[in-house]
Amino acid sequence: MTNIRPVVKTDTPSLYSIALKTGDAGQDASALYKDPKLVGHIYAAPYAIFEPKSCFVAEDDEGVAGYIVGTSNTLAFAELLETEWWPLLRPQHEDPTDIPFEEWTADQLRAFLIHNPAKTPQRIVDTYPSHLHINLLPRLQGQGVGVQLIDKFLQAMDMAGSRGVHLGVSPGNERAIYFYRKYGFKEQPMGKNAHTIWFTMVL
Repeated sequence: MTNIRPVVKTDTPSLYSIALKTGDAGQDASALYKDPKLVGHIYAAPYAIFEPKSCFVAEDDEGVAGYIVGTSNTLAFAELLETEWWPLLRPQHEDPTDIPFEEWTADQLRAFLIHNPAKTPQRIVDTYPSHLHINLLPRLQGQGVGVQLIDKFLQAMDMAGSRGVHLGVSPGNERAIYFYRKYGFKEQPMGKNAHTIWFTMVL
């Protein structure tokens, strides 16, 4: 049986582990990174640390195997990370900007984002101010756990007074794209060469 519950501090190692094991367009990225925490530094841990009321985990008999993390206010959260989170990490991870892009390793790609955090298109943030990241290990996939996690997150966003939610997906993550479409998220039109597919939902 799987239990959906609010995140607690002791879940942090599990969040890092799941982020890594799903960090290659939904597949295990463990072999790609020298630093196993890099993916979690960006897409998991800071949410649980700074906005735990918006974060939930899925736990079975073997432990935490899935999570949904996010924020009710994307712009305010970005400002918070700029003062409270990224300054702690930047001295540990050199900005690879001076190295030719085609030579970057997976670690350097993430290090670049630590120094130059990605920004959601303004037109999306203006209408859908909240955002989320969700990941499940294979043992919890296909059982409706993802739906339960999103239900829980959207309830939290509604209670926080948010008027809309967005999320970004790699074009190569076909399983996630199918899932979000089926759940009811609306795909936003982007350019043909876009590196991110944006999904939105009005609350």
